[in-house]
Parts: sequence; structure tokens; C-alpha cells
Amino acid sequence: MLVDSHCHLDYFNKPGEQAEIIARAVEAGVQEMVTIGVTLKQSQEILSIAAQFENVWACVGVHPNHAADVLPVVEPEVLAKLAEHPKVVGIGESGLDYFYDNAPKDVQEQNFRANIRAARLVGLPICIHARDADADIARILREERAGGHFEFLLHCFSSSRQLAEDAMEMGGYFSFSGILTFPKGETVREVAAIVPEDRILVETDSPYLAPVPHRGQRNEPAYTAHTAAKLAEVRGLSSDALAELTTRNFRTLFKKAVR
Repeated sequence: MLVDSHCHLDYFNKPGEQAEIIARAVEAGVQEMVTIGVTLKQSQEILSIAAQFENVWACVGVHPNHAADVLPVVEPEVLAKLAEHPKVVGIGESGLDYFYDNAPKDVQEQNFRANIRAARLVGLPICIHARDADADIARILREERAGGHFEFLLHCFSSSRQLAEDAMEMGGYFSFSGILTFPKGETVREVAAIVPEDRILVETDSPYLAPVPHRGQRNEPAYTAHTAAKLAEVRGLSSDALAELTTRNFRTLFKKAVR
């Protein structure tokens, strides 16, 4: 079986659509998925999705592009309280995004640190969004880890090899998306080939970033299978071995995800 470690099921909001999306995922061999919060309000709302479907888990957090939507930034204790829900397996997504100018850098950093501290409070991993901010991501991770251990996942990895090496040094996990299948995804494929085998996961980030052969279409969890096939090729593994490996890594990182 495969696990889509990062998707946004709340964006599939037509009547009955979530059930259809999940059924197609299961048919494609994607037996479980994690739906991700990007604002405090959405983080609260996705809990109902996770509660409704046995094979759906959730992460709660505030995305860097929404860091300044509500100020002051969310308190770690608020996210920690949400994370008491039995279906919440992680914090996030949070991090830094300097590609867009949706929130000042200092506010993004405050928000990122708050999400990290929530992860530390509850002993759950944090799912990290990193875009055009590699040096600051690495710096903040090092500074925060000096204050206490926490597990982290660089989701939808599309950053530099330097950040990959920094994250490997800190014991981080890596999740690969449809970008792995793109013609211009060579750097991502190079990183996917060298990260430790016990640190790799797969995801869709749906409804975004549909993998080849669905590029340009709306993505959905069922398409995790295409990314997994490319990752298996990059790693020189069979599809079954890759599925077993990434699912085992998912269970190791997201320890609350036990059915």
C-alpha cells in the first residue's frame, strides 16, 4: 500500500466529492492520506474530514503565506490543543515562502517558530513548506533544535541540495511530489537518489502539482502512485519495495497514525 503524506482534501468541496476522491485513491493502492491545514480556521475544519473517513489523518498548522492573516501569530499552545484530536498526527504545514510576498519575513519566522514549538509540545513531527528560503529554514531548524528535539519533514521537496544536506545532518525526512516526474525536476531527482532510504515519503500536495502523465490537470491522492513509480525508478527499487519502504517510514515519523 501507499500513503499520500500530504494533500488538501478540504479543497475538494463539492457534495460527495471527498468520498469519491478517497475511493479512487484506495482503488489506485493509496490506502491512507494526510489532509493538511494551512490556516487556523482550516485546521479546525479539516478535523471533521479526518473524523469522517477512517483512512484519513490530519496535520494542523499555519502556512507561511497565511502567517500575517491573523496577528499576533498563532500561539503554540493553540495548535497543541488542536493536536489532541486522535486523528491529528502532525503539525503544519508551516515554514517560509520568499517566492510570494504574502507575509513579511519576520512574521513568517515568528509563525514558523510557533509551529515548531507546538510540534515540540505535543511530540509530533512538523511538516515544512520551504520555498526560496533555504538558508533561513536551515538556520531556524538548528536554532530551534538547540531548544529541544523535534522531528521534521520537508514536504514536496524542491529546494537546493544544500538544504537537503543540512536536513540530512539534522535527521530530517523528505517527501517527494509530482515534481519528481517533471522534465525540469532533475535536481529533485538527484536529491531523491541520495537521501537515506529510511527518510523518504511520497505525497501529492493535491490538488496541486499533478505528476506526469496528469500534469496540468487537477491532482488527487490516487496519483501518488505515479510519483511512487518514478521514485522507485530513481532509487532502483521495485514498486512493491518502494511502497513498503515509504509506508514504513510514514509510520515511523507519524507515530499516531495507527489504525
